[in-house]
Amino acid sequence: MSQQNQVIFNGRYELHRRLGRGGMAEVYLARDQLLDRPVAVKVLFPALATDAGFVERFRREAQAAANLQHPNIVSVFDWGEANGTYFIVMEYVEGLTLAETLRDEGRLHPDRAAEITADIAAALGFAHRNGVVHRDVKPGNVLLTRDGGVKVADFGIARAISDSSDQNLTKTGSVMGTATYFSPEQARGAPVDPRSDLYSLGVVLYEMITGRPPFAGDSAVAIAYKHVQENPVPPRRIDPSLPETLEAITLKTLAKNPANRYPTAQDLRADLRRFLDGNRILAEPVLAPPVDPGATGVMAPTMYGNETALVAGPVGYQQRDGYGDYDEYYDEQEQQPKRSKWFLAALILLLLILAGLLYLLATNIGGGGDDPPQVEVPNVVGKPVDQATAELEALGLEVETASESSEQPANQVIKQDPPATTEVDEGSTVTLTFSSGPEAVPVPDVVGMPADEASRILTDAGFLPNQVPVESDDVEEGLVVTQTPGAGELLAVNNQVTIEVSSGAGTAPIPDVRNQSEATARSTLQGQGFTNIQSRQEASAEIAAGNVIGTDPAAGTQARRGDPVTLVVSTGAERVTVPPVQGLSEQNARSALEGAGLEVRVENQTVQNQAQDGIVITQSPSGNAQVNRGDTVTIFVGDFQGGPTTEEPN
Repeated sequence: MSQQNQVIFNGRYELHRRLGRGGMAEVYLARDQLLDRPVAVKVLFPALATDAGFVERFRREAQAAANLQHPNIVSVFDWGEANGTYFIVMEYVEGLTLAETLRDEGRLHPDRAAEITADIAAALGFAHRNGVVHRDVKPGNVLLTRDGGVKVADFGIARAISDSSDQNLTKTGSVMGTATYFSPEQARGAPVDPRSDLYSLGVVLYEMITGRPPFAGDSAVAIAYKHVQENPVPPRRIDPSLPETLEAITLKTLAKNPANRYPTAQDLRADLRRFLDGNRILAEPVLAPPVDPGATGVMAPTMYGNETALVAGPVGYQQRDGYGDYDEYYDEQEQQPKRSKWFLAALILLLLILAGLLYLLATNIGGGGDDPPQVEVPNVVGKPVDQATAELEALGLEVETASESSEQPANQVIKQDPPATTEVDEGSTVTLTFSSGPEAVPVPDVVGMPADEASRILTDAGFLPNQVPVESDDVEEGLVVTQTPGAGELLAVNNQVTIEVSSGAGTAPIPDVRNQSEATARSTLQGQGFTNIQSRQEASAEIAAGNVIGTDPAAGTQARRGDPVTLVVSTGAERVTVPPVQGLSEQNARSALEGAGLEVRVENQTVQNQAQDGIVITQSPSGNAQVNRGDTVTIFVGDFQGGPTTEEPN
């Protein structure tokens, strides 16, 4: 973008170069001229600016993201309309996307993959608690900073969970996102909730540790079909050296049934931290429920994205793109082998005979007594303890409970014994361990530290730092001024700690103190917050001695309150000695008087002696008198008019 064609939005954001292009907007590196800092500006395609639905979605992106202030979320600063389109101003993050990193470096070390996933989960958990589901979690929306930080970007298709006034922005059956990272419910066009983001994050984790996503295909339809119908290949079959615990965490996030995934992003993050710390994790193998092929709903096409429509038909999934249908993915009639009626009848008879023999054998071995009925223990981990107890008791099981502190919400079941899917006798006891809530730990002391270091320490301690800029005359810019809660106070992990970060001394206009006494002027400046006050003296004929002539910097100048301000104090008019000029020519007399800083007034005086013509006869004030610099001295200059002379004849 050449200098002469430089685009500036709203007279403030100067676009420099394009950073990338998405499904509905382009992103540019820009400079915020007001704050003199680099920013990223997302500009909606002009063709979409005339579509009220897309404009509304774009507006929602700005409003939703602007409310998400978190260390792992790209901040949104501003949004507006310019040049016939709309734009969003975001934090500029130096670094690469996770997609670029995977492309350039291949799969990641399991520990690094777990760390990145934990940071993404922290960002998603914060968004979910504020009512926002991302709905497009993928490596291209994860930024890795140069210092190893992780930031989630592009809440472009996020929708507030609590927002019921959709205005048809997300119609039933409509799908947004990227097929490779779809959750099964997204692929079916069903409603999504925070657990859909966890599935997509599980796809990202799977790709980071294996080097490839769990499902691939020739089209978006084929990939979406696999998300709904197929289970992923366990990561350890691809690489047996991968930790079993990390595989368990990954497969739990990829459960088809949302109820079998982690209940919240905080739970996923906590299990990843346990894995990294070498502690026992909560993830257990999850049996996927049977999938009904006919349950797949409609995935409607969008106008401008890469999404493709899925349609559930009598013979399976077909792809519609306006150019005809692709071949069916399956045919139920072809999948069922043809058998003759006689063969089936014989097979059924043999099975009945075998069942009878087994019954007789069991009766003889057991002495003819009746065994208690068997019950399959359901999975109640992640449910409220009261709900889990009622569910187990309804199956004829006894329940015992115990509590322990954990990062899971209070009263949520975190362990069960026996585990899910175990067959037990009716009336058996199931022990439930539920969370008493996160253990409260002391808040670290971060006052006086650089903001970045303070945020890292708080994050490592399990807290969510919230930076708030404040003006401070006493604390250096960028250092923490105060923290809430204070150092040493007990606080449950995953709670927010607010740190006020000094933005330096505030600026204010220097007040006008001219003609005030020095003491009054000092008091006026101090009242405006200026404390570094100096003074120097200077003569002035207009300002009385002891009063202020002016300030340096001048009145009205914006200055930091800690900057020095100098008062220029009058010593009164300067006194000078009048040079004696009687007997000098008018020109010489004028030069002498003006050189002493005096004004000169000339009056002619008639003389009879031609030798006195043009000579100063007398002056007022007289020579050697003390007067103020700038005063006027009158000189009387001889003026010979002709006639008799007083000179003696030769």
